[in-house]
Amino acid sequence: MTTIAIVRGDVLATRCDVLVMKYAQGFHGADQAVATALGLSEPRDGFLAVGKHAYTLTNGRLGSERVLFVGVPELGDFRYAEIRQFSRDVLDIIAGERFAKSSIAMTMHGVGYGLDEREAFSAQVAGLMEYLDSPVRLWKPDSITIVERDPARAERLSHYLDGILLLAGTPANTPEYRVGARSIPDAGIASSAKKLVFVAMPYDEDMQDVYEFGIREPVNAAGCLCERCDKAVFTGDVLERIRSRIAAATVVVADMTGANPNVYLEVGYAWGRGVPTLLVARVGQELLFDVKTHKCIYYKNISDLRKRLADLLPALVADGPSPKP
Repeated sequence: MTTIAIVRGDVLATRCDVLVMKYAQGFHGADQAVATALGLSEPRDGFLAVGKHAYTLTNGRLGSERVLFVGVPELGDFRYAEIRQFSRDVLDIIAGERFAKSSIAMTMHGVGYGLDEREAFSAQVAGLMEYLDSPVRLWKPDSITIVERDPARAERLSHYLDGILLLAGTPANTPEYRVGARSIPDAGIASSAKKLVFVAMPYDEDMQDVYEFGIREPVNAAGCLCERCDKAVFTGDVLERIRSRIAAATVVVADMTGANPNVYLEVGYAWGRGVPTLLVARVGQELLFDVKTHKCIYYKNISDLRKRLADLLPALVADGPSPKP
């Protein structure tokens, strides 16, 4: 049996035989922290091409004995299907090595650059399940740990994982994945067919719960992906990335709280593309410019926002256009 678990902690200190990290044609977030701890510098021509991999012994600088870096596409192109493939591939790579490898650790992928949290996590776990469920793959690790440092996200991921394992035939409160799953999530396979709700909002820390609980939850409940673009992690043309996701969206939800100029620009672009746009703001917020003549949902708190979106989104999504590539 292989145990799959979510652990709240620091990936740098996580004890395991192999720590798996991606190299998205650049180091980002946890990947960067690991590379820095190991004293790795990024060559001018890149560290690893897509599909290539490399091991690095940690020599006590990390909790893991070694790190496996795997080259993947740039963040903008590393989406749900690629995350699912990545999870499956890394176990294949590790299986081919001769060193001790009973415990594997990795981070979650996708959420740090705006992908739908539930869908990205489901795709990652689904890739692991596909490997573990294959009768031709003889090596299976004793444990696979997904490390998350944010306590609130770690709790959500644990809840998602419980649901996935339960559908797969694992008894409740049992972290062991049992071969012969009755159900493996379609995330990463059917993701492109799901309607997208793009969220334009400030990236202030105090707005995080508004996004997670006030917006993302009702969006997911309506059967849609919920995405936004965190400008901090993209090194290419960020505006083009935002434009492409707005153009692909069925609906745009824009939180106008704080009069953030970037949010106003994103709303203007959505209007120009004819994408249905739902404006929301905290009670007491005054809208500016031409936006103030448009209907806006004013919410008192997160629960109020979640309820209002849960009531409105199903009809908006049903009437909206189908997903666009």
